[in-house]
Amino acid sequence: MNQLLSVPSQVGLVLRAVRKSAKLSQKELAAKLGLSQSRMSELETDPGTIRVDQLLAVLAALGLELQVQTRGGTPTAHSEGDVGPLAGDQVEW
Repeated sequence: MNQLLSVPSQVGLVLRAVRKSAKLSQKELAAKLGLSQSRMSELETDPGTIRVDQLLAVLAALGLELQVQTRGGTPTAHSEGDVGPLAGDQVEW
């Protein structure tokens, strides 16, 4: 899946669509992340409230990753200076 996102509301739409395609309820995804169902709903309906670390955790739980590219550019598999996930990172909700 490749999806261009340019406004926060699109983040919520993508999270919801991918969650549903994975046949997960908000409650099930929330449980994987240690969240309440109401917080998962908030992340989908008002994604402007999500921090970057939280977004990355939700994306990982859905089997997605975030890629940043030059506007109008083409995504590449890896760029010089790539930084992978850091072991032991904890997400505060």
